[in-house]
Amino acid sequence: MEPKNDTEISEFLLLGLSEEPELQPLIFGLFLLMYLITVCGNLLIILATISDSHLHTFMYFLLSNLSFAEICFTSTTVPKMLVNIQTQSKVITYAGCITQMYFFLVFAALDDFLLTVMAYDRYVAICHPLHYTVIMNPWLCGMLVLASWIIGVPYSLLQTLMALRLSFCTHVEIPHFFCELYQMIHLACSDTFLNAMVTYFATVLLGIGPLTGILYSYSKIISSICAISSAQGKYKAFSTCASHLSVVSLFYFTVVGVYLSAGAAHSSHSSAAASVMYTVVTPMLNPFIYSLRNKDIKRALKIFFQWKL
Repeated sequence: MEPKNDTEISEFLLLGLSEEPELQPLIFGLFLLMYLITVCGNLLIILATISDSHLHTFMYFLLSNLSFAEICFTSTTVPKMLVNIQTQSKVITYAGCITQMYFFLVFAALDDFLLTVMAYDRYVAICHPLHYTVIMNPWLCGMLVLASWIIGVPYSLLQTLMALRLSFCTHVEIPHFFCELYQMIHLACSDTFLNAMVTYFATVLLGIGPLTGILYSYSKIISSICAISSAQGKYKAFSTCASHLSVVSLFYFTVVGVYLSAGAAHSSHSSAAASVMYTVVTPMLNPFIYSLRNKDIKRALKIFFQWKL
């Protein structure tokens, strides 16, 4: 089939997680429930950190930013999927697909960098507790959060502009529930070498780079915790970073698992199903991880609900 210029492509078909009609109501109900839990849970974390003056610290400011990013991250994909199931349509416009891909990449990068900054914050708090307020001064804290928001924008814009140069065949079906970058590159009829190279280097710089920073921070944290003589002191130090470590592990393990499985051409639908873990399940679980393992958040939520009542 002869490829046409991408400007002639008006729409794509999102095949979703399953093409079985009898499974669509179940998928719709499950994803609607998970989406509502994600939005409400992360919104409660934000409201708790705003309403309780004891939580007006950099750590909880980062947590509220992460919760907001998780809401936006999930909202780039799930609502469109729910609309498609409800209307029994698989169509997404070309402009809609490109827009969805851009914002998905923006908030995925934001998640990545916020988790890295949170790891650095825990490193300073545990390894240099006496100098924490000096090192993590308001100016540096503001710059770290601002950088986390800004860095993802040029990266996402570059990937989107590179996707715009791709040409697609007349009939384009995306075996996914959203416009995923790797699927777009795989389905293109034109040469994708430049796209693959940009994606590779971006993954190394923006993926492996932050992960290396997180691993370095936690190697220092673990060394510091092991040096503490009392068991109670070790538990207290570890409890301050256990929630973040759980979230980081969940995020990176699921992402790595998805893109390792995506290497096989026959695993497109299984890769889409695995993507649910980091696009929907991880953002949904984050509020539970932070609220269940954090006494300050639990106290703030209790006060918030009592005040509302």
